[in-house]
Amino acid sequence: QVHLVESGGGLVQAGGSLRLSCGTSGRTFSVSAMAWFRQAPGKERECVAAISWSGGSTYYADSVKGRFTISRDNAKNTVYLQMNSLKPADTAVYYCAARGSTAWSTDPSSYRYWGQGTQVTVSS
Repeated sequence: QVHLVESGGGLVQAGGSLRLSCGTSGRTFSVSAMAWFRQAPGKERECVAAISWSGGSTYYADSVKGRFTISRDNAKNTVYLQMNSLKPADTAVYYCAARGSTAWSTDPSSYRYWGQGTQVTVSS
C-alpha cells in the first residue's frame, strides 16, 4: 500500500508562488511515475504536471507551462510542484497521484494511489 500526503497549499495573491510537496510511504515510489492533478468546483480533474519514475520525462498542461515545475527526490520519497506566477484560474484542490508504473499518463483513472488533496487559492 502507498500513502500520499500533500502539503504546501494555501492562500496567495496573484503573481505569487507556492511549493507543493507530496511525501509517500511504501516501496513503489522510486519505480512509479507521479503526477499532480487539480480540480476546481464544477470542473473535471485535470493533470497539470507529471514525471516519470527517473525524472527524465515530464509533462505540463499548456495552462501551466513556463510557470510550474515538477520534480522528485527518490531518496526522500517526495515529489514537488513549484508554482510561480500564480493566477486566480489556478485556484483548485491539488492532488498528488502515484501511477504504480514507470511512465506517466494524463489519465487520472490510470493512477492507483491518491493523496487527500490540498487547497490552493489565488486571490486577484
